[in-house]
Amino acid sequence: MRMPPRREPGRTALLLSTFDGERFLPEQLTSLLAQTDQAWTLRWRDDGSSDRSIEIVEDFAAKLPTGRCIREPAPVGRVGACRSFLSLLAAEMAGDEAPDLIAFADQDDVWLPEKLARGRSSLEQVPHAIPALYCARQILVDANLQLIGNSLRINGMVGFPMALTQNVATGCTVMLNAAAARLIAATQPPPGTVHDWWSYLMVSAAGGLLLVDDQPVVLYRQHAGNMVGAPSSVGKRALAALKRGPGIFMAVFRQHLAALAAHEKSLSPEARADLSAIQAALAGGTLRRLSVLSCSGLRRQTLLETLLFHVWFLVS
Repeated sequence: MRMPPRREPGRTALLLSTFDGERFLPEQLTSLLAQTDQAWTLRWRDDGSSDRSIEIVEDFAAKLPTGRCIREPAPVGRVGACRSFLSLLAAEMAGDEAPDLIAFADQDDVWLPEKLARGRSSLEQVPHAIPALYCARQILVDANLQLIGNSLRINGMVGFPMALTQNVATGCTVMLNAAAARLIAATQPPPGTVHDWWSYLMVSAAGGLLLVDDQPVVLYRQHAGNMVGAPSSVGKRALAALKRGPGIFMAVFRQHLAALAAHEKSLSPEARADLSAIQAALAGGTLRRLSVLSCSGLRRQTLLETLLFHVWFLVS
């Protein structure tokens, strides 16, 4: 009996944006070489570093086969993390041979060996036509990789419209299937967002799937240079929200609403209805806002955080 030929795994495109990352980059790049799933290529751009970041990645690339590590030349100069990552995504999806999967890679983390394999295993269960986003928990460590603890568990409350209230898809763990990557690459995010939150919003609002892995897959450094970071307890997360205050949060909330509405054709009928109801409530009075909160699914991960969001929604 002849066995069917073994199917080679499709390519995963790793997207790396660097900015003054020389202290941590070598360990992150080394962890890519330690992946059990080696069917990957790396596309990267530098966002205006003044240190040795470019030299470090170029030295790494020189040791790999030709074409496995590609530097993206555009856009030139400092554009910020969101635009940097999404320009890498657009460039990758515009190529002659689009990848099967996409993985965002931060410059300062260390990937555990099974990270890519776990993401692939999860995403390959989804039909190709359905956008899907995989994310996972992290092991929180300090700048010297000393253990802090695991990131907070993501409970079952995920999807849209809840994605408007809180991002649960930590970028250093996010992987996308090709359908999700094409969807996101065709969009224009608002200026106040980050690439992982926008990806989560678009996939969930389009009726796609969010695949949550409870197993940590990354050593996620917490240090002074973190763009966002991850609080190690619900209390710390709520305290951080209180310090930011409602002004910044609700400004981003409204920016997300407007940006999603601008991509209405890509959204599911349910998401379009939710958007319309939420925008009408924000334009109306307190009773209308209370009505939306009671039936729209605008919740955060915990009761404490949900109560805080509801207060902000009503008064801001």
